[in-house]
Amino acid sequence: MVAKGQKINDRYQIIRLIGEGGMANVYLAHDTILDRDVAVKILRGDLAGDEKFVKKFQREAISASSLNHPNIVELYDVGEDHGQYFIVMEYVEGKTLKSLIKKRGALTLPEVVDIMLQLTSGIAHAHDSYIIHRDIKPQNVMILDNGMVKITDFGIATALNNHELTETNSIMGSVHYLPPEQANGNGATVKSDIYSLGILMFELLTGKVPFKGENAVEIAIKQMKTPIPSVRKYNEEIPQSVENVILRACAKNPKNRYDSAREMHEDLKTVLSPEREEEEKWVYEYPENELDETKKLSREELNKGLLAEIEQEEESKDKKKKDKKDKKTNMVLIIAGSIFATLVIVFAAIFFLIPNITGTKEVKVPDIAEMTVEEAKEKLEDVGLEVTSEDIEQPSEEIEEGHVIKTSPAIGRSVKKGAKIQLYVSTGTDKVEIENYVGQNYYEVEAKLKAAGLDVIRETREYSETDTSVKAGIIIEQSVAAGEELEKGDSITLYVPEFYVEYPDFIGENYTEEQAQAWADQNGVKLEITYRETSDVEPGMILSQSRAAGTKVNTNVPLRITVAKAPEVTPSPSESPEDPTE
Repeated sequence: MVAKGQKINDRYQIIRLIGEGGMANVYLAHDTILDRDVAVKILRGDLAGDEKFVKKFQREAISASSLNHPNIVELYDVGEDHGQYFIVMEYVEGKTLKSLIKKRGALTLPEVVDIMLQLTSGIAHAHDSYIIHRDIKPQNVMILDNGMVKITDFGIATALNNHELTETNSIMGSVHYLPPEQANGNGATVKSDIYSLGILMFELLTGKVPFKGENAVEIAIKQMKTPIPSVRKYNEEIPQSVENVILRACAKNPKNRYDSAREMHEDLKTVLSPEREEEEKWVYEYPENELDETKKLSREELNKGLLAEIEQEEESKDKKKKDKKDKKTNMVLIIAGSIFATLVIVFAAIFFLIPNITGTKEVKVPDIAEMTVEEAKEKLEDVGLEVTSEDIEQPSEEIEEGHVIKTSPAIGRSVKKGAKIQLYVSTGTDKVEIENYVGQNYYEVEAKLKAAGLDVIRETREYSETDTSVKAGIIIEQSVAAGEELEKGDSITLYVPEFYVEYPDFIGENYTEEQAQAWADQNGVKLEITYRETSDVEPGMILSQSRAAGTKVNTNVPLRITVAKAPEVTPSPSESPEDPTE
C-alpha cells in the first residue's frame, strides 16, 4: 500500500486511495511538475513480479496512450519506481456505471442510447488504432455529472490475455461480460468488444446482467451456450429496434454480430426514430451453434481453455474456505501453528549463523565506476563475483557511453563470494535542442519530438468556438523554452486549443427546428434530430435536448433534439370521395 504524501517517480504526490482491485490500486495524486491532479494506477501482487507481463503491460499502455478521444480516459505516463509499475492517467471526477446501476437500477431509454453512442464512438476510435479493450464492463466506465462517458483501463486490459486474467482474479469481475470465444479459450477480436458492449447495454436497460450462476464456470458456460434473454420481457415498452441492437451485438457466433463498433454506433443513432417503430425481430443469418457443430470440444480440449483455469481457481477458493474452517475448529492445528512459528525462529537464527558456520567469505564490490563493461566484468570476476546476463542502460551526462555508472549491490558493499552484480551502463547524453513550436501543427511536432526520444504531453486550453485568434491543432504554448536542451526520456508539454460551445435552451418556443440547425452549423456542432408525433403542442416545436442549457461541451460532441410532429390523420370511410361514375 502506498502512503499518503509519498511521491511516485519523484513527481506524483499521493493524496488518497480512490479504488482497489485484484489487479491494481488507484490513487488520486498531484503532478508536482504540471500542477494538476491525476489518477495513478499501481500494479499489485505477482503481476509486478512477472517480467513477461510487465514488458507487455508497458508496451500496450504506451500504445494506448496514443488514443485521443473525448470518451476515453487519457493516459499521460507509464513507468516504474522502486519495483512499483504504474500508469498515470486523466483524473475523472465521476462515478462508475456499475455504481450508477446499483443506485438506480434500469436507466431510461434516452439515457441508455446516449451512453451507448458515446461508448461505441470511443471503442470504434480504439479499434481504428488496432487496440482491443478486452475487458469492457461497467466497472471500467466512468460517467461525469454532465453525462459524458469515459472508458478506462485501456492500458491494462489490452496487456492481459485470458490466462493472465484468471491469475489475477480479474475474470471473476469480467465473466458476466465475457464473449463466448474468450470463454472457450480463443483470442479476442474487435467483435469480442462488441459482445461485451451488448451485455453492458442489456444491464443498463434492465439493471441486471443476463447470465447468473453459482460460480464463474457456470456463467462462462451460459455465455457460450445460452441465448441472450429478451430485454422486452423485463420492460415491454422497450422497442424491438433497441432489442435488435442487443441481439446482434450478443450473438454467440461472431459472424452474426456487427462487423465493427462503428456499425453498431450508426445503428444506435436511429434506434429511437419513428421509422423503426414497427421493426421485426432480428434473425441470425448464420447458425448460432456453428462452433459446436464443427468442433465438439472434449474434456481434454476444454482443459486447455479458459474454463479449466476458472475451475482451478474455483477449486482453489473452495479449498481455502475449507482450510479456514478447519483451522477455526481444530485445536491441533493451533498447536501445530505454534510449533511452526518456533521452527521459523530457529531456522532464522541458523540462517544468520550460516556464514560463520560454513566459513563463506564476503568480499566488497570493487570500484568499477567509469570502466568499460569488459573491464568491469573482468575485475568483478577476479574477486569472485558474477555479473548478471543483462545490463541496465541509463543516460548520463558525466559517464561516457558504454562505461559503468553504478552497480547493484552498490560499490563498496560487502556481499558473499559468488553473488551476482547488476551493472548500470551509460548510454551517453543525447540532448535534444528545443525549438519554438508555437504556430506549428501539433501532430507534426509530436512525431518529430517522439522520434527524438522525448515524451510529449498534450494539454488543452479552452476557447469559445467564435474565437478566431487560434486554430484547431495548432500549438499555442510550450512548457520548455526554445533554445533549452532536453535528454531522451524527458517530457515537454505542448498546449493546443480545445473549442467549446454553450448550449442554449432550445425547448419550447425559444428555437424552431430551422433556427436550431442554423445555430449548430454556425458553431460546428453535429445536430441529430428525431421526431415524435404529438397533438399537445404545435408541430415543429422542440420537445427535448440531450444536453442541458448552459452546458459547456466540446464541439465534437453531438447534440440531439426531439421535435414535435403532427399525428397522421387517416380519413374515415364516410369522408372518402364519391365514385366518379355515379
